[in-house]
Amino acid sequence: MAVSSTLFLFLHTRELHLRLEQMQVKFQPEESFSSDEKNGVGTMMRQLKTSVDMEELDVNALNNTRKSPKDILFFNRVPKVGSQTFMEMLRRLSARNKFDFHRDHIQRVETIRIGVREQYDLSRMIDTFSPPAVYVKHICFVNFTSYRIPQPIYVNMVRDPVERVISWYYYVRAPWYYVERKQAFPDLPLPDPSWLKKDFETCVLQHDRECQYIEGETREGIGDHRRQTMFFCGQGNECLPFNSQAALENAKRAVEENYAVVGILEDMNTTLTVLENYVPRFFKGSSYIYQVEMQGFRKINRNAFKPTISEEIKNIIRRNFTREIEFYQFCRQRLHKQLYALKLPTMSDNSLK
Repeated sequence: MAVSSTLFLFLHTRELHLRLEQMQVKFQPEESFSSDEKNGVGTMMRQLKTSVDMEELDVNALNNTRKSPKDILFFNRVPKVGSQTFMEMLRRLSARNKFDFHRDHIQRVETIRIGVREQYDLSRMIDTFSPPAVYVKHICFVNFTSYRIPQPIYVNMVRDPVERVISWYYYVRAPWYYVERKQAFPDLPLPDPSWLKKDFETCVLQHDRECQYIEGETREGIGDHRRQTMFFCGQGNECLPFNSQAALENAKRAVEENYAVVGILEDMNTTLTVLENYVPRFFKGSSYIYQVEMQGFRKINRNAFKPTISEEIKNIIRRNFTREIEFYQFCRQRLHKQLYALKLPTMSDNSLK
């Protein structure tokens, strides 16, 4: 039955595969930036120098790692921000840096918001790991201290929010996504072939329900991961409305107070440099692992079924993602503050000119 279901799925997605193979493939963000853009230092630092007293930046004040009493790292990963690659990097680092690696198992229905009892149970479970240890799970921020349990070292990644929802759109339509799901849960129904073949631009222009991003909307369907802020805002109902000011402010506060590092997918060089310096117990050697050992994995994990989307369509979407974009820029600026505070030799004024 599983084999026949798989064959049926591929027959219905064959036309999509052939059509998209002929289109230009847009690589993952870190693959499409130049070396200078990858580093992201020059432009961002010049902007920071005009708004922040850079000499006053303090590494200790910007590093929440020191607040955690135990060497337990929690990567509550946001979907479609390179988290598969990041998770594989952590798995490889576990052997190198001698820590235990734990991850959540695949679920039939992935729930990112959970009840109070479930939050307590999750906090207790993670707290029982023998340090040093890492736990990885798609889940909104959980405040361990509200249950009188020590807060772990939180880390996460973010991505340009419009690029992220486009990536999610094609990810859930890729053949292997449903093949893997059918193998894990054989009784899952197969998707409608017309839904599989629907492209993002048509979805937006025809105002399909799936591609409408309405401010204040609280829809929380299965796989509805439009709100990057929600993974940082937390478990409260105030985090539900899409593109809301309250969710934005809560998410910013959580990052400032609880996250050691929030990396940027489009700026992996800076992300890895900050991780290696702010959370060295877990991330020492991460630049080498990522750049040298994981080149093949990064290529395999790229979605070749995602075509190039026009800037006109992206601009339509951006109008409804104002606060999501603000949160992304907030995280990016914080990451570069952390980098500049290190005062590394390469961060001299001459390098910013």
